[in-house]
Amino acid sequence: MDALISASARALAAGDALGALKRVALRDDPPALALRGIAMAQLGEHARARELLRRAQRAFGPQEQLARARCVLADAEVALAMRELGGSLRALQAATATLERHGDRANALHARLLAARRSLLMGRLADARVLLASVDASTLPPALAAVAELAAAELALRCLQSAAARSALGRAHQAAYRSGIPALIGEVAQARSALERPAARRVTAGATVPLKLHEVEALLASDALVLDACRRGLALRGAWQSLVRRPILFALARALAQAWPQDVERDALIATAFRTRRPDETHRARLRVEIGRLRALVQGMAGIAATARGFVLRPEGAAEVVVLEPPIEGELASVVALLADGAAWSTSALALALDASQRTVQRAVAQLEAAGQVRAIGQARSRRWVAAPLVDFTTILLLPAALPGA
Repeated sequence: MDALISASARALAAGDALGALKRVALRDDPPALALRGIAMAQLGEHARARELLRRAQRAFGPQEQLARARCVLADAEVALAMRELGGSLRALQAATATLERHGDRANALHARLLAARRSLLMGRLADARVLLASVDASTLPPALAAVAELAAAELALRCLQSAAARSALGRAHQAAYRSGIPALIGEVAQARSALERPAARRVTAGATVPLKLHEVEALLASDALVLDACRRGLALRGAWQSLVRRPILFALARALAQAWPQDVERDALIATAFRTRRPDETHRARLRVEIGRLRALVQGMAGIAATARGFVLRPEGAAEVVVLEPPIEGELASVVALLADGAAWSTSALALALDASQRTVQRAVAQLEAAGQVRAIGQARSRRWVAAPLVDFTTILLLPAALPGA
């Protein structure tokens, strides 16, 4: 490796993308192409970065398997930054095996870390946990160690383990400062601020109180029966009943929880669940069926008793019923939460992360655009959607996650 390539690589490691480009901008040999691609990625020119990295991968000969694997790894990282989540992981897995076979342990761990971050974005928390368990951050260079601890902190936050998240963010802070990369230091500071911002609102007897993540964690561990409108389910002392795929049952449970300890009139429940203003006997019959289904699902956590005018929620062994409301109202809250990371998302990537149809996501972003909450960049197949970061509260509880029973 010549002196200019070495100097460019050192500049990239220190986060100096412009300094790296100055040394190799006019060169077209494979190592220079790869370094130019990484530099362009650090400057936010992701499409150009992928083009350069793929040219470098093709230019490296079949005997240069290690260099080709490193190009695949860099390309996968740029794809993650572009929120292109639909591709297969087989190329990255093959590159990981090649890196391990050639003794490039740091980059092999980086590849596992990249796969874990992708799983976190898509809400596959169990997969992310397995991948992160195979990465020992203490053996990594400072920059990679900071990224690994950030991923571990996000996993802990998504699992509502605030103490573990705080510890991981403390280690990430130390590693980021050792790396000396300003962008990484800023990313860690932004992640730490999530612990201090409201994550949800507690609603009890008409009173609303903002809660931070550690307060949400304490509430879910208490004796209260919690109707979690952020993740759409019921929680009681660690038990969880998901209603994510039961929108009618969730609407009924929410109405009953909000009215507790009072009952709710039948016509009010019909209007809430079935969205009709003129209920008839068919609606009342359907309400009895749906209440029966809800009663069976929440058995052991609460009962639902009929009253003269409607139905009332009867928590079993719970001191009170609490409704946990999201910081963002509306059906589009999860889309807003994903876009709040400041990255540019395609509708196909949003659909994958939310486990929804692309047409549903297209309608959602169209509504958000009309409301001025998001904006489009690019045209046709290259169109992406971006939103301003949210600074008043954190959206951790609104991000997609495969929860028990979901």
